[in-house]
Amino acid sequence: MNVIDTGNSTPQTRVGGLDVSRVAAPMVGQSDLPFRRLVLSHGATTAFTQMLSAETLLNDRSYCETWLQDLMPADEDLRSKTVVQLSGNDPDHIVGAARIVSRYCGGIGEWYLNLGCPQEHAAAGHYGGYLLGKRDWPTIETIISALAKSSSVPVSAKIRLCNPSELTPDLAQRIAHAGAAYVTLHARTVSAKRRRAGAADLAMVRAVKEKLSQDPSFSSIPVISNGNVRAYGDLAANLEETGADGLMVGEALLDNPLIFEGSARDPVEVSLEYLKSCKEYDGCTPMKTIQTHIRHIVDAQFGRRPWFKKFRSDLGETENIDQIMNLLQVKVQRWRGKRSDGSSGIEPEA
Repeated sequence: MNVIDTGNSTPQTRVGGLDVSRVAAPMVGQSDLPFRRLVLSHGATTAFTQMLSAETLLNDRSYCETWLQDLMPADEDLRSKTVVQLSGNDPDHIVGAARIVSRYCGGIGEWYLNLGCPQEHAAAGHYGGYLLGKRDWPTIETIISALAKSSSVPVSAKIRLCNPSELTPDLAQRIAHAGAAYVTLHARTVSAKRRRAGAADLAMVRAVKEKLSQDPSFSSIPVISNGNVRAYGDLAANLEETGADGLMVGEALLDNPLIFEGSARDPVEVSLEYLKSCKEYDGCTPMKTIQTHIRHIVDAQFGRRPWFKKFRSDLGETENIDQIMNLLQVKVQRWRGKRSDGSSGIEPEA
């Protein structure tokens, strides 16, 4: 396994039972259990769930049962490396939701407060990245403090850039003072929802790291950098530029779930590994999510092949995992000029 060496002067990446050096980011509709298992098997050290609404966990039994199913795999090691992401702006709701999940999933590594979500529903509910305004900092501190005092596992927060961005290190320090065990900065504004909106401001990650390092009370708190990683080589470059203790990667993992290993295996092989976990944890992942993962993985290497448009169409018509496996093992291999055993042939032109 060719896992990236952080090479930092302050490699403080252990937080309780977690190793936060290589973190799979929380992604809306894409941080399902089988995908977390896949990335953790290939270089990631910690993996996040997608954002879970604290209030809905408390008040909607169906919603709660759905996510408990996602959080209770048989594999204790997998459970211990999973981080639950909670959202909300009410300390009582968040603490109550944490207790519910803890009751059923004692092996979950930690609770995670999302302060970086840029989605419209976060604006409507006034949570996530929409709590980054200075007037809401006391609310952030209250939530983190309440969680830290009520939980036996570490509490952390992921933030985006404040407005102005120069305030971000101050917020990070206040979050640490409130009880956060580590801080993650996605160094974009809330309005920049995706990486194509422009490069992340990695200088602000360095500024956060320096701010905490200069304070003896918080110098041991890890800072995690999120942003500007598209390929394996970007991992070391990011750490060198930011001085961060660890890395969080999101969209690039969708294209290559093995990015932390620095490998790019055959997309059919990677897809089948993911699908086998989907079958093992039957019912945990919606069909739409499964199809989206497969499309990303195959698109990364074969998106410009003449048969890819037909593949997307056929993938959208699949109704179960076996049909997707058949599509990959038979049609895709034939389109690639390979037999079903994977042996090479001549790549067809259409």
